[in-house]
Amino acid sequence: METNTSQIADYSHTPPARIVVTPDESPYADIIRLPHPVSRTHPQMSLHGRAAQFAPFAALTGYESVIAETAHRVQEIYDCG
Repeated sequence: METNTSQIADYSHTPPARIVVTPDESPYADIIRLPHPVSRTHPQMSLHGRAAQFAPFAALTGYESVIAETAHRVQEIYDCG
């Protein structure tokens, strides 16, 4: 079997050098060392509340049951096979 070398990726190149920006050169140099602002009117959100923002979307509700049902059907086909 002949290998088509035009389809093989060339990974022989070296990666680009990392760009290092010193604090003086940063576009945020004027604010990077400021203290974190704390609201006087709104209480700080709890860790539980913050974590809830990253909970799975409701669009995925029922996804696990669909996967389990598919696995069950495939297992039945395999067992009858």
